[in-house]
Amino acid sequence: MDFVIQREGKPIPIEVKSAENTKAKSLTVYMGTYQPAYAMKLSTKNFGFVDCKKTVPLYAAFCL
Repeated sequence: MDFVIQREGKPIPIEVKSAENTKAKSLTVYMGTYQPAYAMKLSTKNFGFVDCKKTVPLYAAFCL
């Protein structure tokens, strides 16, 4: 996990991946420990939502 932001008083973890491999062990550990409503992953992949993780393309980081 690289960053944590706050939305409506709740922490939202963010992982940033610039390579094709977007597996994020630290994000998975954080989610298992603290159980946030969802997490965000910035990567080269398209927008998506799987397993409580929102995927956002790197070019759209300003939307966070």
